[in-house]
Amino acid sequence: MNKVFLIGAAGTKYGKSNLTARDLSMLASKHAIESSGIKSHDIQAAFVANAFGMAEKQGHLGPLLMSSLGIPHVPSSTIEAACCSGGSAFREAYVNVASGFYDVMLVTGTEKVSHLDTLTATTYFAYGGDYLFEGNSGASFPGLYAAMARAHMHEHGTTEEELAAVAVKNHNNGIFNEKAHLQKKITVDDVLKSPVVADPLKFFDSCPFSDGAAAAIIASEEFMNKNGLEKKVSIKGSGRSGGSGSLHTRDNISSLESTIKASREAFGQAGINVKEIDFAEVHDCFTIAEIIAMEDLGIFEKGQASKAVVEGRTAINGEIPINPSGGLKSKGHPVGATGVGQIVEVFDQLTGNSGKRQVNDARIGLTHNVGATGGSCAVHIFERE
Repeated sequence: MNKVFLIGAAGTKYGKSNLTARDLSMLASKHAIESSGIKSHDIQAAFVANAFGMAEKQGHLGPLLMSSLGIPHVPSSTIEAACCSGGSAFREAYVNVASGFYDVMLVTGTEKVSHLDTLTATTYFAYGGDYLFEGNSGASFPGLYAAMARAHMHEHGTTEEELAAVAVKNHNNGIFNEKAHLQKKITVDDVLKSPVVADPLKFFDSCPFSDGAAAAIIASEEFMNKNGLEKKVSIKGSGRSGGSGSLHTRDNISSLESTIKASREAFGQAGINVKEIDFAEVHDCFTIAEIIAMEDLGIFEKGQASKAVVEGRTAINGEIPINPSGGLKSKGHPVGATGVGQIVEVFDQLTGNSGKRQVNDARIGLTHNVGATGGSCAVHIFERE
């Protein structure tokens, strides 16, 4: 396979926006192109990650985005894999460039959901799982992740205070992220006293619904050399896996097999082990999700991740910083954009542009993006050149 570089990345602010998903994607893409040192006409193809086009009654976003960038004839395809849409789109772009089919590709993710009422938005999210047997029976994503949390508590003794520590840590990080949806410092007591969403998960254990967009530009080494572009960040490994789309059909609901398999593929391709990464952006749609992710990725042993958070080992200045951006919990969760937004954070970290949340001497970063309760997972590993 050809060596592939991440040459530019940018995102909009997450939160409530008056702009449409197409406008948000245009802004993120424009800034990503500017940061890459190329022109829009250098882009040969694009993948657009978008999960809830029905929210604005607008599918087929790609041609609209390409037209707004002045390249209407560049082919584009929409990728939908629930909350893993962004990571999945990036994987497909990587495969196309690594195989030599294209030299330069744009990946953008976008979502607009803030205009929806809570019931409608929660229902749309449930469409990403097994709606016939879960959502249609009243099992929302908070309910499903609450079941995962209870299983983890039963097996490993995880406490509600330990879950709360994840939220506190990510909010502490998000304070320093000007594009974060929730720039608000909270305490463990705030989390424990917040309204119960689905026991044991509470309001502050849960990520917000967000509007926003993120974009990344990737290119082959041949293109970089031909155009004299600086090689800042390379893609060392890419892993993608599926998993059971139904929580109730799994033997173990305190672990995601898709994360384990996708990470093994990514680490194998990169030729490194988990101890060599300097930080990670993981999919923390709920606090329990971050704990499970760290264990499935092999960062900590089973039952030890929550303790590590309490001990400060996953803080920005800790042993292995997790979600320096603030994660989904604080930065926000614009579903189609989330996975690409993680990559934007890695690009900023590895190029030394993360301000007060900068991880010292960061050389290798990892992104972990999950769809629904683990039906899809994408893991990518990046290295500073």
